[in-house]
Amino acid sequence: MARRISMATRSELVAAIVERYRLGSRSDKRRILDEFVAVTGYHRKHAIRVPATRQKRPSGVDTCIVTCI
Repeated sequence: MARRISMATRSELVAAIVERYRLGSRSDKRRILDEFVAVTGYHRKHAIRVPATRQKRPSGVDTCIVTCI
């Protein structure tokens, strides 16, 4: 039976593992993904993409759009 956690909790979890995942070795990344998949219920391939997209997201896009308009 799958556990349900809120999207806010999932976002907090992603924020917590992004840096560990980025700096980890291949075996560390595998262990981090195993834990993440077990907790969130995400499919493993999706779990691989989540930290990667979180890292690439530029941090001032919203403020740039507001100031440019």
